[in-house]
Amino acid sequence: MEILLIEDDIKLKRYISEYLEAYDYSVTTIEDFNTVMETVNEVSPNLIVLDINLPKFDGFYFLKLIRKSYNTPIIILSARSDEGEQIRGMELGADDYVTKPFSVGILLAKINALLRRVCEYSEVENECQGELFLIHESMKLKYKDQIIELTKNEYRILNILIKNTGKVVTREDMLEALWDDTVFVDDNTLTVNMTRVKKRLSDLGINNVIVTKRGVGYVFNGIDS
Repeated sequence: MEILLIEDDIKLKRYISEYLEAYDYSVTTIEDFNTVMETVNEVSPNLIVLDINLPKFDGFYFLKLIRKSYNTPIIILSARSDEGEQIRGMELGADDYVTKPFSVGILLAKINALLRRVCEYSEVENECQGELFLIHESMKLKYKDQIIELTKNEYRILNILIKNTGKVVTREDMLEALWDDTVFVDDNTLTVNMTRVKKRLSDLGINNVIVTKRGVGYVFNGIDS
């Protein structure tokens, strides 16, 4: 899982990064605060930890910008502990608010809880399977620290397979998922696109997770976390 840490305190940034990485998170930090949104777009993080007291613009400014385009979980870090500031942060779209000084262990627990809720309950925003993360709004596939962009058909195939992990998805159901009013989809189209999906997974180091049930359909067997 990828965490984007937007924090200007160098020592705190290093401490949080090393702590989270020890628990198998991949952490990207911001070095140039003129490139915050570019980094969000490029990294497509699973969760953002956002400090409020930042150079140039404060964290509330970036919170509003991020929320215009993304529903990514966001945890605010701030030395501003008064109730009004916390309410402001939550009303602007933050999912949690942690006041400084804080225990990094508590921050980790909050990150774990937020990501667990996203994976378990957010059928609209993403599909999670182990460390494989299908991002609906950008049609990207994330595995560990790797991110790839998918074609529309690759995305549709993975979406229906991951939602039905361990179950047979019939060819008829797959064709229906691929159907587009402007494009004719036949059995050969499905076969070609399934081959491409398997190749994309293989490029990420994921092999033999999609099994063909001859004459019936396909099964996505899942990934060990």
